[in-house]
Amino acid sequence: MSLNIVELPPEELRKVCEPGQFDFECTSEIKPLGKTIGQDRALQAIEFGVGIKSHGYNIYALGPTGTGKTSFIKKFLEDKAKELPTPDDWCYVNNFSDNNKPDAIRLPAGKGSEFKKDMKNLLEHLKDEIPRALEAENFENERNDILQEYQQKRTEKTSKLEEEANQAGFVLRGSPTGLLLYPASDGKPLSKEQLEQLNSEQKQEIQKKASEFQDKISSTMREIREMERAAKEKVHKLEQDTVIFAVGHFIDELKEKYDQFSQVISYLEHVQQDVVDNIHEFKTSQSGDRNKRQNKIPGLPIPEGQSSFNKYKVNLIVDNSKTEGAPLVIEHNPTYPNLIGRIDRQVRLGALTTDFTMIKAGAIHKANGGFLIIDAESLLRKLFSWEGIKRVIEDKEVRISEIAQELSMFSTVSVEPEPIPADLKIIIIGSPFIYYALYALDKDFQKQFKVMADFDTQMERTKENVYQYAKFICARCIEEELLHFHISAVSKVVEYSSELIGDREKLSTRFIDIVDIVREASYWAGKKDKERVYDEDVKQAIQEKIYRSNRIEKRIQELIEEGTIIVDTKGCVAGQVNGLSVMQLGDHMFGKPSRITARTSLGNEGLVNIEREVKMSGKIHDKGVLILSGYLNGKYAKDKPISLSASICFEQSYSGVEGDSASSTELYALLSSISDIPLKQNIAVTGSVNQRGEIQPIGGVSQKIAGFFDVCKAKGLSGNQGVMIPEKNIKHLMLREDIVESVKEGKFHIYPIKTIDQGIEVLTGIEAGEIQEDGNYPEGSVNYIVDKRLREMAEMLKQYHMEKKEEKGK
Repeated sequence: MSLNIVELPPEELRKVCEPGQFDFECTSEIKPLGKTIGQDRALQAIEFGVGIKSHGYNIYALGPTGTGKTSFIKKFLEDKAKELPTPDDWCYVNNFSDNNKPDAIRLPAGKGSEFKKDMKNLLEHLKDEIPRALEAENFENERNDILQEYQQKRTEKTSKLEEEANQAGFVLRGSPTGLLLYPASDGKPLSKEQLEQLNSEQKQEIQKKASEFQDKISSTMREIREMERAAKEKVHKLEQDTVIFAVGHFIDELKEKYDQFSQVISYLEHVQQDVVDNIHEFKTSQSGDRNKRQNKIPGLPIPEGQSSFNKYKVNLIVDNSKTEGAPLVIEHNPTYPNLIGRIDRQVRLGALTTDFTMIKAGAIHKANGGFLIIDAESLLRKLFSWEGIKRVIEDKEVRISEIAQELSMFSTVSVEPEPIPADLKIIIIGSPFIYYALYALDKDFQKQFKVMADFDTQMERTKENVYQYAKFICARCIEEELLHFHISAVSKVVEYSSELIGDREKLSTRFIDIVDIVREASYWAGKKDKERVYDEDVKQAIQEKIYRSNRIEKRIQELIEEGTIIVDTKGCVAGQVNGLSVMQLGDHMFGKPSRITARTSLGNEGLVNIEREVKMSGKIHDKGVLILSGYLNGKYAKDKPISLSASICFEQSYSGVEGDSASSTELYALLSSISDIPLKQNIAVTGSVNQRGEIQPIGGVSQKIAGFFDVCKAKGLSGNQGVMIPEKNIKHLMLREDIVESVKEGKFHIYPIKTIDQGIEVLTGIEAGEIQEDGNYPEGSVNYIVDKRLREMAEMLKQYHMEKKEEKGK
C-alpha cells in the first residue's frame, strides 16, 4: 500500500459535542428559546416583505417540510401585528336604489358592531312607535276629520247630481262599475213594460237627455275621484308627519352620533325616506306577526317576507372590535368561497332566495389590513382559488361573486355586493418546486409575489448555535410538559442533528425531526421513572426510531450474510470491487454494498453500460460511465487508440441505478480487468470521478460506510476491512459511535483519497506510477501494466484486421 495514503484517525470520524462546554447542568436552568434559529436569510426577507408598502411585494416562503416555516412566520407576524393599527370594520347595508347591489360601509374598529346594534334598536323603536303613533287618538281625530270632509263633499256632489237627474226625468243608482242612469216618472224608474209603451219620439227624447246627462255624471265622478285622491294624500301626509314626529328623533340621534361618517348619514337618510314611503309595512307588522303565530303549522317554518324588515338590518362582515393590532389569519381550507367570501341562499316557498344579509366574509376580508397565510399546495388544489387571489392583488379590492358565475354555467338573480378595498400582505408557504414552477409558468406570479423567503435546512455548528439548540430543547420541554434534558442528553441531540444533515460542521434546521427525538427521549426516560433525560435515553430514542423503520435494511443484510446477495469482504479478485449506494425508504436512509464487475476484451465497441442497455440507469449514472472513456483516452491514448470492448455491471441489481457516486468504483474495476491485477474485496469504495481522475465528493457518506461496516461485522471483522471515501467528504463524516470505536481498536479503516491513482494503490497494494519524462510509466506500476496491456490489445487488433484483409484478398 502506498505510504502517501493515511487512514483517518477516530477523531476525524465524528465531531463530539462535549457537555463541558455548557454553563448549566439541565435545561430547566436556562431560558427557553423565544425565536426561530438558523433562518437569518428567511427572517430578513420576511421583514423586508412585511415592511415595504409597494404593490406586489407579497411573500412566498419556500423550504422543505419540517423547517418550521409556518410556526416561524406565524410567531413573527403575531409580534409584528401587535405593532400595527387595528383595521376598520366593514358592513353591508341595503341599497334602497337597487336592492341587488348592497352598499359597503367602512367604520373604525368597534364602530361596526355598535352601528349594527344601533340599527337593531332603531328597528325595534320603529316597529313599536309607528303603530302606536298611528293608533293615537289625536291622529285618529285628524284622520277622521279629513275623511269626513271628503265624505261630506262627496255627498254634496252626489246629492246635487241626483237632484239634477230627477229634474231631467231620471234616477241614479250605484253599481260596481259606477253610477247608472234610469228613466223615471215621479221619482221611480220606469219598468220594462212602461218603456215599451213609449213611442219612438219619446224614446229618442229620453236617449238624447241621457246622453247629455252622462257627460255631467262623468265630470262629477272625476271631481269625486280627485277629492278622494286629495283626501288620501292628506291622510298619507298626516301619517308621514306623525311618523316623523314619533320616530324622527331616533334617526336624528343616530345622525348626530355618526356625523363624521358620510356613508352612514346618507344611509340613515335613505332609511328614513324608505320608512316614510312604506308606513303600511309597520301598520301591518304586529297584526301580521299575530296571524303567523295563529296559522303556523307545527314543524313547518313560515318564511319571512318583506315585513321581516331585513332591509333595515346591518350585515357586519368584518368585526375588529376585539382585535388588537392587525389581524393574522391562517386559512387551512382555501376554497374560493372561504377566501373571497360567499353569498348564501335559503329556500322560501320552494324557491332559492338571497339578500345582502346572507353575504359572508372570506379570509381576505378578515385579514384585510393585516396578514393572510395560505399553504401553496392547498391553494392550487382548490378550483379558482389561485385566480381569485391574483385578482384581489391586481385590483386591490375583493369582489364577492358566486362560483357559478366563475364557471359561467348559468345565470341566476343574485346580489352584487360593492367591492371592498383590499390592503393586506399575503404569505404563501410551500415547496421550492411549486415556487419555481409558478415563477416559470405564471406571468402574474413574478409581479405579485416579489419576495422569496428561502428557509434553509442547515446552519453552522457554532458554540452560539449549539447553545441556542439547548434553549430550543428547553422551550419544547416547557411547552409540551416533557422531562428536562441533562447536558449529556443535549449533547447527543446536537450530534444527532449533525448526523441528520450529513455534515459535522452543520446543524439541522428541520426541527420537526429534532422535536420528535426530544419527545421520544422524554418518553423513554419517563418509562424508567427518571426525573431528567440523559444521553442513554436519547440514544435509545434514536435506536428505537431506526428500528421502527429499518426492516428492509435488515432483510438486505440477512440476504448478504446468507450469501443470497453476493458481497465478498475478503480476498482479491480482478475486475471486481465493492461499491456503495444509498437507499431512502421514508424517513430512513441506509447504505447498501453492491458488487460491481467489469469485463474487457478486444474490440472497438468501447464501454458498454449494461444498466443503460436495459434502461435501468438514470442520466447522471450514464454520464458518469461516459466520463470513464474520457479518463482512459486522456491518460492512455495519447500515442495509440483505445482498442477494447468493455462491459460494466451492478451485479444483482433489480431496480434502477442513478447517480455518479459509483463512477470511481467502476473505473477501478475497469482498470483491474484491463491489467488483470486483483482488487481487495475487504475495501469498499465510493466517490465520483472526473475526466482528470480527481475524486469528487458524494452524498450519504456516513450511511454508506455504516452499510459496509455492518456487513463486515456480521461476517466477522478481520482488522483489514474498510472504506475508501473522497477526501472532500471528511467534513461530512458523523459515523456511529460503534464504528468509531472499531476504528479506534484497529478493526476497521477509513481511507480518504484525492485521485484514482491513490485509490488504485489502496485496492491493489501496488504503486500507481506517475508518467516519466520519456512518456512511460515506471515498470511494474499499475499504470505501466494498464498502458502496456492497452498497447498490446491495440497491436493485436491491428494484426487481426490485417490478417482478415489478406484473407479477403486471396
